[in-house]
Amino acid sequence: MSLDNILLGMLCEPRSGYDLKAKLDEVVRYFWPAELTQIYRILKRLEGEGLLRSRMIASDKGPDRRVYSVTAAGRRTLHKWLSSEPIIEDERYAALGQLFFMGQLGDLEQSARFMTEMRAKRVAQLEALRELERQRLEPVGGATDCFDDNEFHEYLTLRTGINTMTARIKWCDETLERIRNRIEQKSHRGKSRRETRR
Repeated sequence: MSLDNILLGMLCEPRSGYDLKAKLDEVVRYFWPAELTQIYRILKRLEGEGLLRSRMIASDKGPDRRVYSVTAAGRRTLHKWLSSEPIIEDERYAALGQLFFMGQLGDLEQSARFMTEMRAKRVAQLEALRELERQRLEPVGGATDCFDDNEFHEYLTLRTGINTMTARIKWCDETLERIRNRIEQKSHRGKSRRETRR
């Protein structure tokens, strides 16, 4: 999957690059974060490829804004992507890379601090996703059958984010317990050795 396709999908209605960034941060940041400079670079390229067109519109709040919309070729590209088989990509998870090599520090207390901080960040992310879910469900009294097709599918991806984050927090808890058990075992072994020497 690429940000190209995400942007084509987000342009179901005309938006500026800034509007796209705000919408991405609101609804898809939990599975596809993007920087504003990256968004503008891709918009320019997609327009060059004939998948988007843009026009300048006056703004009440400042300078004129460039607003993008999908062309017929862009819609065909988006529909081809949406109709293809599921694209399961390798996930890059930098924190796991850190944890993988953390044994080189020889400091289990640091490992516990690292995991405690990771857990806190995941809990904050889960709370943000649950708040987004609350905002989506409250106006319809929790009845997802009131959603139009776009809202319904957006909600399905939100639930994936919530379930994934819940699983990651559970893994953090399990990992912290294992680290603490290991710290305790090493502490007992150290005491036993000292007592044996006496």
